[in-house]
Amino acid sequence: MKIVVVGAGGVGGYFGARLAEAGHNVTFVVREPHFSIILQDGLKIIHSEGEFTVHPKVVKDFKEIPDMDLIILAIKSWQLQTVAEQFKPYLQKHTLVLPLQNGVGSVDKLSEVIPAKNILAGFCKIVSKVESPGIIRHLNFKPEIVFGEIDNSQTNRILKLQQRLSKANFVATVPKDIHLEIWKKFLFIATVSGLGGLTRMTMGVLRSESYTRQLLEESSKEIIALAQAKGIGLSEEHFLMVMGVIDNLEPDTTASVQRDIMAGKPSELEDFNGYIMKEGRKLGVDTPTHAFTYYCLLPMEKKARNLL
Repeated sequence: MKIVVVGAGGVGGYFGARLAEAGHNVTFVVREPHFSIILQDGLKIIHSEGEFTVHPKVVKDFKEIPDMDLIILAIKSWQLQTVAEQFKPYLQKHTLVLPLQNGVGSVDKLSEVIPAKNILAGFCKIVSKVESPGIIRHLNFKPEIVFGEIDNSQTNRILKLQQRLSKANFVATVPKDIHLEIWKKFLFIATVSGLGGLTRMTMGVLRSESYTRQLLEESSKEIIALAQAKGIGLSEEHFLMVMGVIDNLEPDTTASVQRDIMAGKPSELEDFNGYIMKEGRKLGVDTPTHAFTYYCLLPMEKKARNLL
């Protein structure tokens, strides 16, 4: 299978390397310094049982790729449409596009640029990081890609893709309701990310201080109310689930969006707190916690994007 992975960070680097290890024809579209290092030394994955190195093809431009069966988008939410414009001229009828972002708006963003028939809905579960360009360290539990057709139909192409991805050393899951699964992950990551960035505190502090814990709970409930208004089946059960996850995380845990904010980098603020606030306004759902978090972080986001 001819697979293109856009991005060689903790997500793209890991899953792309595992797919190459399993024998798939994998090409990475990356920038410097990843390009030169992977071209020269390969892509190394360090994990709990050891390490391995693969030597995939690396390019800087989609025009260098003659055929694409699957494009895995392992980039930030705010980069989706720009990258989709880049590969749009080379997209073929059979090419599947699989976004792995944390937000819930990836399919809508891509649909504004490329045909919906090419797009799958998806996300991933992984704890990994870039040790240095070309070296990815996997930190916790067996990684998983969760994906499906936008309408949840069990098509031949989706089942065939699951079969092919399952040959790699990670879990490939096609759930009954991909959108519910995407929102379940979003419920966790959007509950903690903005508040973590605003307070600059670890999960252990956020969950143990009475006021910040109350904010976490209110943040989660606002997301559930918005999901329900959009016809997504989140419920009290999922609120209890996400708070349980928060309580069981290592005390020094931080979210990736939080780390971007704290490092002064462009973040997915608009796709998290901003999305919740703006969609809430459209649908008449009050989201005061997310609005407060969004507007407090917005000046930092503008500075990171050189807009101040």
